[in-house]
Amino acid sequence: MNKFWMITLGIIAGIIVLSNLGAIVGLAVSALILYAGIHYYLRSISLAAKIWWGIVGAVGAISAISNVPALLGVAAAAGLWMIYRNWNGRPVAFQDAKDPFTNFENQWQKLNK
Repeated sequence: MNKFWMITLGIIAGIIVLSNLGAIVGLAVSALILYAGIHYYLRSISLAAKIWWGIVGAVGAISAISNVPALLGVAAAAGLWMIYRNWNGRPVAFQDAKDPFTNFENQWQKLNK
């Protein structure tokens, strides 16, 4: 990919990530609430505690699902990471996609040395 287009896409992805930073933090908080609800639901013994932690988990799940801008921000951050990885020509996938066993053979030869 041309460096100009990589810079352009990187700037656009950076702007998207920065503009959705608050939503990403909100998604992280709702994921933490969801995790706590599930964790304590599985560990609770009484029915009242299970109902309470089920409600807490449901609130966390609903707030995480309804946070679409954060999902766009996370996707832009993933795109920014791919641009960073691909900047110096380092491929993201395997070198030789024709034969899936080429990488295995190269690794096997390195182990046998």
